Amino acid sequence: MPRTSPDAAVLIELEPVVAENLDRHIRMAKKWHPHDYVPWNEGRNFAFLGGEDWSPEQSRLDATAKAAMFVNLLTEDNLPSYHREIATRFGRDGAWGQWVGRWTAEEGRHGIALRDYLVVTRGVDPVELERARMDYMTTGYDSGDKTPLEAVAYVSFQELATRVSHRNTGRATGDPVADKLLARIATDENLHMIFYRNLVTAAFDIDPDATMAAVAREVMTFEMPGANMANFRRNSTIIAKAGIYDLRLHHDEVVSPILRTWKVFERSDLGPAGEQAREQLAAFLTGLDAEATRFVESRERLRARMAARGETPVQV
Repeated sequence: MPRTSPDAAVLIELEPVVAENLDRHIRMAKKWHPHDYVPWNEGRNFAFLGGEDWSPEQSRLDATAKAAMFVNLLTEDNLPSYHREIATRFGRDGAWGQWVGRWTAEEGRHGIALRDYLVVTRGVDPVELERARMDYMTTGYDSGDKTPLEAVAYVSFQELATRVSHRNTGRATGDPVADKLLARIATDENLHMIFYRNLVTAAFDIDPDATMAAVAREVMTFEMPGANMANFRRNSTIIAKAGIYDLRLHHDEVVSPILRTWKVFERSDLGPAGEQAREQLAAFLTGLDAEATRFVESRERLRARMAARGETPVQV
């Protein structure tokens, strides 16, 4: 949207905060190179160059790890869409534009490293992976008509959710190389979350009612950017059953910590609109907590049944 529109006024007010946090981010971020995290000595040609094409027994990943790695990589693949989303909302000039470029460059490493790892180690079918990439990127990602405040609130939660997912996926692979790679990527995602979280903190001081309304809406309508990829529901169920990312983690390790940082339920500067949004948020969180409890109890019953049958349930 144009930087002169009424909705963009908050972006102009936040620009000094963006500049400050961009400087902080650059000081905190550590340089790393995707090629350092790939076991190149395991690589070999595929049939096109006289080698052997992929077959399932070549992978050292189990079905759960494959599903999680597949989803994580495809989600990272849609970076062009995400760049468009934030460049359109935040602008390409000044501190905002510098951040958009820096964030895009850092995110680009994630897909490079994950794909190189999976292809070199033959962790998943590269033909299926490429077909899925083509389909998902052709579909693209559209976050809808979010305001700038809603967009900043959303990415605060989304970056932390991605961090949790990557970190737990690394553990679920059972591969020290993948674990180290995904831990490195998760560190990037955490720094991105801190950047956006700090902007929302500042936004609460600028316009507490509008910011509360934006936060409440994004929590209540939250969905990962990969939700429109093929087989996402099936794969996300596998991921949740393994404890890589589920409702309990979403409530306890993503939503709740960020809301505590913003002191959402302690603020005394809200008007009627902000109070109404906070009440709606509180009611939603009560329901989310109850739903998370039911899910975990159901998962534990399933694991108990599997154990009784002598099966080993997958869990992080």
